[in-house]
Amino acid sequence: MATVDECDRAINALAARFGAGGGERAGGLDRSVSATITDVGLRYRAHLHDGVLDDVQPEDDDRAPAQIRLTMTSGDLLALASGELSLGAAWVSGRLKVHASFPDMLRLRSMM
Repeated sequence: MATVDECDRAINALAARFGAGGGERAGGLDRSVSATITDVGLRYRAHLHDGVLDDVQPEDDDRAPAQIRLTMTSGDLLALASGELSLGAAWVSGRLKVHASFPDMLRLRSMM
């Protein structure tokens, strides 16, 4: 299990990696995104737009649920951030759970 500091660094590294691909495949996707890290009880919120994931911050319970919700363990977050695990492989294997509308799922899939 990772520490809160390790998770904070990893979520920001993952956001930077995600945005490195540019917005060509994003198809105008503009959504709120949350990531729940199950084993440490953390939840982050960010803004996905133009192929960039930014404004990453701890999420409070007072906001409406994000349009795209990700769920994973801290170990999987660290593996995703370091590049040891790809988003597609994590998703297909069930290590990364994604809750989103069907059109958003298709767009996300094209971005991976």
